[in-house]
Amino acid sequence: MTLDFLGTLQRTHHCGDLRSSNSGETVTLMGWVNRRRDHGNLIFLDLRDRTGITQVVLDKETSPLGHAKAEAARPEYVVAVTGRVRTRGEGLANPNMPTGDIELVAHDLLLLNDAKTPPFSPAEDAIANEEVRLKYRYLDLRRAEMQKNFAVRSRVAMAIRNYLVSQGFLEIETPFMTRSTPEGARDYLVPSRVHPGHFYALPQSPQIFKQILMVSGFDRYFQIARCFRDEDLRADRQPEFTQIDLEISFPQMSTIFAVAEGFLHAAFSAAGIELPAEPFIQMTYDQAITRYGIDKPDMRLPAMVDLSAELTLELRDTLKIDPTLPILGFTIPKVGEMSGTARKALLSEIRASFGDSGLDMLDIARLRTNPTFVPLAETIEGKLSMEMALFNNTSHTADDLAIVITPKPGTPAMWNYDPQWIYKRVGQLRLELAKKYADKHKLFEQTGTANDFKFLWVTDFPMYEWNEESKTWDAAHHPFTSPHEEDIQSGALVNDKGSVRALAYDVVLNGTELGSGSIRIHRKDVQAEIFRSLGMSNEEAHERFGFFLDALEYGTPPHGGIALGLDRIVMILAGASSLREVIAFPKTAKAIDLMVDAPTTVSDTQLRDLSLRTVTRS
Repeated sequence: MTLDFLGTLQRTHHCGDLRSSNSGETVTLMGWVNRRRDHGNLIFLDLRDRTGITQVVLDKETSPLGHAKAEAARPEYVVAVTGRVRTRGEGLANPNMPTGDIELVAHDLLLLNDAKTPPFSPAEDAIANEEVRLKYRYLDLRRAEMQKNFAVRSRVAMAIRNYLVSQGFLEIETPFMTRSTPEGARDYLVPSRVHPGHFYALPQSPQIFKQILMVSGFDRYFQIARCFRDEDLRADRQPEFTQIDLEISFPQMSTIFAVAEGFLHAAFSAAGIELPAEPFIQMTYDQAITRYGIDKPDMRLPAMVDLSAELTLELRDTLKIDPTLPILGFTIPKVGEMSGTARKALLSEIRASFGDSGLDMLDIARLRTNPTFVPLAETIEGKLSMEMALFNNTSHTADDLAIVITPKPGTPAMWNYDPQWIYKRVGQLRLELAKKYADKHKLFEQTGTANDFKFLWVTDFPMYEWNEESKTWDAAHHPFTSPHEEDIQSGALVNDKGSVRALAYDVVLNGTELGSGSIRIHRKDVQAEIFRSLGMSNEEAHERFGFFLDALEYGTPPHGGIALGLDRIVMILAGASSLREVIAFPKTAKAIDLMVDAPTTVSDTQLRDLSLRTVTRS
């Protein structure tokens, strides 16, 4: 088979452009053969580019040379076609294609390149083997679903950039090669050839640089920034990722919220979804834990309800429930009516999952069978029904699963260790059950409207978290986050670290943390005190952050900011299950790029230039 040269031929239209209004026009299309159907004297080629597909007809009688070339063409061949657009005959239109009303009757066909038989066809809707997809990523990216995902990503990124520029932000790039700073994960290190034994670090975020930009007087900065973290991977985490990073001088927390909500409205609008005009819901960290058992609540589910007041001490004694600990209930909507056998099996499964946590389950169905407890069952269900009505605009029905969790006697020791442990454990169960029934009962069914998306802000996170392994208090956010002023004044930074609240906040969507931010420390004395409170000596703080502490002495304005994951936003908007669906060249769960086979070994010469040698770990 002889391949053709393109020569001076130019494409006039894309494959998704043509409509019945183009009938009679002579056009030239270029792209890939998506499918080929041979009907003898007529050969049909579905020609594909990133805009769509056009059906091409090659007739042996009117175009014998083009027909002969079409006989040789196979899926994924690259071709150019020139011909006349015509409207398809009555009953022959394809309503599933935007170009389904027309076809291109070709008189010339150029075979620009051939293709091996691919390991999978880009014409397929789904490819089961993800490793094969990642190895042949260039084929996977040809699929219509992937092309759509990256079109969404491009529009969303542009909408965010345009919005921030309209709000007076300057886009400023910060370095990829910097020094290692504490960000909560391991750094990717880059050895220096000209400074043997010294290393740069790839940035986990542009944190210090964007604060320096506020010191520099830029007032409003943003960047769609690449970040790097050497941590264990999962569906919503990659070693390199992209975040929408911004910082503002002289802000109130509400200033930052308004900006973030503004660009999220713009981003969702670019994806065809208009969010409601009202501000996002806000709640504190403590409210999130006590009502949802987690610091990133999924607001599509009703909150937990404290039912402690519904059970007297006498009832607690009868039902063998601890007299001092809270009793929590929740509902999972749309589960459907359950038989007695199915309910009993579920209750056994739930009880088994608690292990030694000291929690049990109060069965509402069992309470109803006992005349003594019928009013109690009605009271409990009434409270759960109120919660359903508040968050789901519906009342509790027989199709909803009602769960009441009770602490067994003798569990206060765990309560004393972590006063929020019951809320966290019950909240975990709430999510486990929601996931269990989500697909079967379309619990989180996407309707393509703003109602699918439930945003909120979570504020006032703990400033510190206890590290049981090292027996130290670590920064829960990062050490540049400002505590509440009253917690500084009260001396809690020194005397009661567990009570200190940070001026930190997260924006959450449908149970996914989209981003985090905080009001920063802008005074050197406060920053030095935070370093000391984390067990860092003055010498160590100066060695690691001397340049930053020095900068704080030269008129640093109050400032704060936030960073949201662009990949996560696009993943949600695309309805994808993994970040790998919206990152062009992602890594596997073992941080391997299967397409280019990275990471890989390097030569002894390269190691010697860097004053390095490799050591095999046992």
